[in-house]
Amino acid sequence: MEKSVAILCAGGPAPGINTVIGSVTKVFLKNGYRVIGIHEGYKTLFKGEPNIQELDFEFADNIFTKGGSALRMSRYKPKDEEFKPDFFERFNVKLLVTIGGDDTASTAARLTKYLQSKNLDVKNIHVPKTIDNDLPLPAGIPTFGYETAKEEGVKLATTIYEDARTSGTWFIISAMGREAGHLALGIGASCHYPMIIIPEMFNKTKVTFDRIISLIISSIIKRNILGIDYGCAIISEGVFHFMSDEEIINSGIQFSYDDHGHPELGNVSKSHIFNYLLQNKLKELGIKVKSRPNEMGYELRCCRPIGYDLEYATHLGLGVYRLFSEGKSGCMVTLDYQGNIAPLYLKDVSDEKGKVMPRLVDINSTPVKLVFESNLHYITKEDYDAAKEFVKNPEDFDFYKILNW
Repeated sequence: MEKSVAILCAGGPAPGINTVIGSVTKVFLKNGYRVIGIHEGYKTLFKGEPNIQELDFEFADNIFTKGGSALRMSRYKPKDEEFKPDFFERFNVKLLVTIGGDDTASTAARLTKYLQSKNLDVKNIHVPKTIDNDLPLPAGIPTFGYETAKEEGVKLATTIYEDARTSGTWFIISAMGREAGHLALGIGASCHYPMIIIPEMFNKTKVTFDRIISLIISSIIKRNILGIDYGCAIISEGVFHFMSDEEIINSGIQFSYDDHGHPELGNVSKSHIFNYLLQNKLKELGIKVKSRPNEMGYELRCCRPIGYDLEYATHLGLGVYRLFSEGKSGCMVTLDYQGNIAPLYLKDVSDEKGKVMPRLVDINSTPVKLVFESNLHYITKEDYDAAKEFVKNPEDFDFYKILNW
């Protein structure tokens, strides 16, 4: 029976997915394999008739420069008891190529272990994808899609900053990021935003709405001292990951709740929450500032990959075949600065439960410290006298005191 390779994409979109699909398809077709695309991630894979599609050169050649994913995606995460070998036996699958984040990778690891228990030699190679840049790749190497998402975000953020200057307004922007602040930091630093807030900043204190709002107000006051009546603050939505349910529930925002009683954050605009709380605090302090919310995230996920990600994702896709031909499995394909393809084994970057550990922003690295020390606007002890024109207790809005740095 003809040997097959199966490709599935799971999680959320990222620029470059189609480049990986196209590159994997072309290189395996060239080497005599049948290539099968699986739609909807793991969702239908173990059902009687999985949602699949035969992939050929024309398909691959048509999609590789496009944004989005030609294979429908899903966040469905199957339990071990759902696993079945039928699809892999029926199509003589020798390799499952997964494109996704940590959940996709950990599910693939569980699945291949199950298939081995059924005496099926199905290898798995994972292609790390996320605009959040939070997978534990070699130092300084981004996940594919991040650079394109950042580039698109910078275009939007630059326009928003110009709007702030034109209209004398503060814009409060929430950027995608899950647990990590890479995207918000990358966009904010590129656009010289006066305030950037990421979860990694709170390494010496708890993440609370009060501290987040105080940081924004610190920037507003400092800009007022400087005679600047506009600005932008960008906040990584990852801050919510480190908040307690109690903190979120007590914010005064009306949430819907899931079956476990947790606030359903996906149903609300994070920037509207921050802006609402900011306006309440400004009113309480008697500071008249116009602010507007802006959500940044979905616009970044399906745009056409920039040249960097087109080349990078191509190398990763072709690298899948190289690792497979070397007998590698249970790993992520990585590319270093010298252009070397190497496996990164999931077991080496996973916790005891098999979950891939996220890569957070190194708050103590030189590039990050340069931005926070020299390119933001906030009040410090030296500003207290000038800040008393706007607030009675300037120390409450001291950047370093808020963060306990």
